[in-house]
Amino acid sequence: MIRRVDFRGRELTKAQYKSELPRASLDVAAAVTLIEPILHRVLHGTEEDLILLGEEFDGVRPDRIRVPVEIIQTSLTNLEPEIRAALKVSIERIKLVHVQQVRKSSVVNVVEGGTVKEKWIPVDRVGLYVPGGRAVYPSSVMMNVIPAQIAGVASIAVASPPQKEFDGLPHPTILATCALLGITEVYAIGGAQAIALFAYGMDGVCEKADMVTGPGNIYVAAAKRALRGIIGIDSEAGPTEIAILADSSALASDVAADLISQAEHDTIAAAILVTDSPVLASQVEDELRARVALTKHSTRITEALSGVQSAIALVNSIDQGIDVVNAYAAEHLEIQTKDARLVAEKVRNAGAVFVGRFTPVSLGDYSAGSNHVLPTGGCACHSSGLSVQTFLRGLHFVEYDEAAFRAIASTVITLADSEDLPAHGEAMKARLEER
Repeated sequence: MIRRVDFRGRELTKAQYKSELPRASLDVAAAVTLIEPILHRVLHGTEEDLILLGEEFDGVRPDRIRVPVEIIQTSLTNLEPEIRAALKVSIERIKLVHVQQVRKSSVVNVVEGGTVKEKWIPVDRVGLYVPGGRAVYPSSVMMNVIPAQIAGVASIAVASPPQKEFDGLPHPTILATCALLGITEVYAIGGAQAIALFAYGMDGVCEKADMVTGPGNIYVAAAKRALRGIIGIDSEAGPTEIAILADSSALASDVAADLISQAEHDTIAAAILVTDSPVLASQVEDELRARVALTKHSTRITEALSGVQSAIALVNSIDQGIDVVNAYAAEHLEIQTKDARLVAEKVRNAGAVFVGRFTPVSLGDYSAGSNHVLPTGGCACHSSGLSVQTFLRGLHFVEYDEAAFRAIASTVITLADSEDLPAHGEAMKARLEER
């Protein structure tokens, strides 16, 4: 069901480790070409074009693109009490973590009479994308909306695909979660057309946004790539992935269950176990065979675990395992070893690290307080997950008085002349002229 890769007795470079643990093939560039007609239709179209796109790609014709506020509120009224209570607990925990991410303004007195003040200012308006399709993701509503609200974004809109089962509206649990968070601007639109709507705006339908965030399928990723610059983006999210670094102290049942939990998302989801224990590897293989057969989405999970993107990697030691997982840079990384906290301190590249037996990725997906919108495809070696900082921009306010200006003028003139930009120097000299 899942292949093995043996790194024992081999010293590989970061690139070599990555090449032997490839991701699933995902041709975003080709998808960009495919969605170009959709982007054109949104840019030059009307609400009727958006409705037709919903009919074409989601199999349902929404009555309108914007969801009426009363329907959003009714969805909350009709929400099962157990789900509402669970959402409220998760919301509070996410708020507790994310409020600590707010950045404070600072003032640096560079010289007497010369200051640089840095203020962190939220973007004016964001469009938040919440996927539909195989699963319902109220968790993604929380993970996108809460950081934006804490950052102080004044205008927040949510888009989620229209659903056949709900008369062309987004799933009612998505709408209810929006209501819980005070979001009243929600659009029944999915895929590339949703990203395009936020990027371009449309008269009488939706105001243009400054940034769009949130995970989605390959066409959402392609639209983000194509429209980056017209609108700010968080990342081009790819298929979900989990890596688990485990030794002989780990329980095979835990490891197998966690691999399965992420394979459940998509047939191209990645599930990687890195271990120095051949015994654990064999036990996990046995657990996978037993557990996958009993799982609701067994066909999807089997395909994900059987793909080239999933593997059990054998290593000489946990230290080599650290090299492997740092090279792989997983979206989710679990540490299930003796002294898991100490081992976790050696991790450099991961979207989020889950330490110890009682911290599975599933906890982080919903209620740990951390954010689950994380870098995929190895991007964790250079990018972070969604946070309050995603929605903030650092802006410098520079102020020098005359004395401080005169003291530095010759330095600026010298540098300007060295770059053959004499007009820059003249702008300095003009202020030194007698009036």
